[in-house]
Amino acid sequence: MSTSLFCFVPTGGLGNRMRAIASAVTLADVIESTLQIYWFQDWGLQAPFARLFHPIRTSHVSLKDADAPMRLLYDRPRRKNLFIPRLFQYLCFDRCAYERSITPLCRQHFDFAQWAQARRVYMASYTDFYPYDASLLSRLFVPVEAIGQRINDNRSFFQGKPAVGVHIRRTDHVDAIALSPTELFVERMDGILDLRPDTVFYLATDSESVKHELKNRYGQRLLTSMQPADRNSVEGIRQGVVEMYTLAHTDLILGSCRSSFSELAAQLFGAELQVVKK
Repeated sequence: MSTSLFCFVPTGGLGNRMRAIASAVTLADVIESTLQIYWFQDWGLQAPFARLFHPIRTSHVSLKDADAPMRLLYDRPRRKNLFIPRLFQYLCFDRCAYERSITPLCRQHFDFAQWAQARRVYMASYTDFYPYDASLLSRLFVPVEAIGQRINDNRSFFQGKPAVGVHIRRTDHVDAIALSPTELFVERMDGILDLRPDTVFYLATDSESVKHELKNRYGQRLLTSMQPADRNSVEGIRQGVVEMYTLAHTDLILGSCRSSFSELAAQLFGAELQVVKK
């Protein structure tokens, strides 16, 4: 590896962070740079990396759960921290790119490899800014044992039957609510049962009403967590990992429109993804 340094801060929710890290690892390989990842807990994801996954086992990559001093130095500058980290970052890095600029740069087919080559650079992103091999995800993100056991418990529900994962995103996801209504999922699920009556479903959703509606409709054919979805707690995020990896082990995923969670679940182990939308 060269003496260049790539400092990266993933932002957003679980799916966004996973694909952003996969992009950063791939880019670091291409430019032969040491990669330092700082994982911050904030409104998008309230859980330390170490409570979700095993350490990343790649020689040139280090990931640290950020503490208070790291927050002052490496967090992305914003009103919440009075933009204090910007001064440190502009002094210590040759170039900086923050999440608001990443998507516009991607649309312009910006050459991130050239931008970062042989330099000390800082980036914060919630999106996949550099293409990566989907097989990289399952190598980078290995759930801790307690989560892995819950995933295996869910998988036992399939028992060799055709298994379809269903991800219905609600709460604050405007596109999923408008373009992927519940009735379209029901229509698709009913159609699958007409063709394969022995099919079972695994439902992942952040809507309690959707859980009860589909559980009442499909009964023993459907498995879902009846615990309230809570993405503002460590246990809620851990349950999110369980749901993503359980979806990943199904044969087919019916996903919500423009949901990184649906996309990442399909990419993990190569499941087929069909986005349900108007």
